[in-house]
Amino acid sequence: MQFKQIVGQAAIKQRLVNSINENRVSHAQLFLGPEGSGSLALAVAYAQYLCCLDKHDNDSCGECSSCRKYQKLMHPDLHFSYPFFAKHKDDTAVTFIEQWRDAFLANPYLGLDNWRGYLDAENKQANINIAECHQIIKKLSLKPFESDYKVLILWLPEYLDKEGNALLKIIEEPQPNTLFLLVAQNQDQILNTILSRTQLIKIPPVAYEEIKQHLIEEHHQTENAAAEIAYLCNGSLNEALFMLQQGSKSYHPLFVQWLRLCFGNKGIEVVGFVDQLSKMGRENQKNFIRYGISFLRECGLLLAGAGELVRLPAAELETAQKMAAILHLQSISAITAELEKAHYHVERNANPKIMFLDVSLQIVGFLKLKPTPQGDQYISR
Repeated sequence: MQFKQIVGQAAIKQRLVNSINENRVSHAQLFLGPEGSGSLALAVAYAQYLCCLDKHDNDSCGECSSCRKYQKLMHPDLHFSYPFFAKHKDDTAVTFIEQWRDAFLANPYLGLDNWRGYLDAENKQANINIAECHQIIKKLSLKPFESDYKVLILWLPEYLDKEGNALLKIIEEPQPNTLFLLVAQNQDQILNTILSRTQLIKIPPVAYEEIKQHLIEEHHQTENAAAEIAYLCNGSLNEALFMLQQGSKSYHPLFVQWLRLCFGNKGIEVVGFVDQLSKMGRENQKNFIRYGISFLRECGLLLAGAGELVRLPAAELETAQKMAAILHLQSISAITAELEKAHYHVERNANPKIMFLDVSLQIVGFLKLKPTPQGDQYISR
């Protein structure tokens, strides 16, 4: 994995390159970023650059023997640890290394759900067990075999339970030229004893424009399709790629039609529309709701006089401006809250027909009765 293969994150890439070129490589680092931000890919690219035999100014060469092995995740001094679904108490990450290579090479932005799909997870809980901790200690106690550095990348240290304390000594006092890279999504779930021994590198979500350009250039999407996916994925390239696999759909006409039916309080037509939504399939329903939340947020920005922050294609912007004439900030806030609850219920397999009908009735009330906030509740006036 080379830095140039990672979408966006130019400032982070430069910081990582500078730390190596200026000989400021901390032996224990924590790459902290949301799913789909590229934090795992950045950790692998960083390790590859560190071990490259013919470094360029801002990236590894991609051609030397070290780079070729890194690109296949088969370098003898590169090790991985990650959550897995153990079938036996002695299982470690090495047991699943072939599946891990396949998963990462297919999608360097993968999340735990992607990883689960490569394993026979059944109903097991993912974790990093004590056997894996002992295996990490064993690996890092040895000198580098081929490179100047031995590197261990630990993905999702949140899944280290108290057994993770077994790693404290090796993290604090590693062998010379040993690099320990943790890649996490939730800082609050990491053992404090481990967190305090690492140098933190915060990875932001991928920028909207960078995702949009990537989808246009690498996945041959139209500008409108790329804009909508980039808009919905909230900075997660993993989510954007998943939405591509689901097939590009424009949720804008459908969502606006729903609001118009609710505003007109057209009961029979609303029921028919709800029946249509209930047959969309769970992932499309989630994306439809996410689009609605995002669209209403943009309408709210227009109402608040922050039109320069709105990120909508021209046609959708025109509709949002018209919708803003019949909406107000309180109703937007109330409808958004209902949609967020609906998204939660869709994820938990609620009956879609009942749920969408209930949300439709709530929207009718918010649009027609003009709710006024009272603490966390809304009342009509």
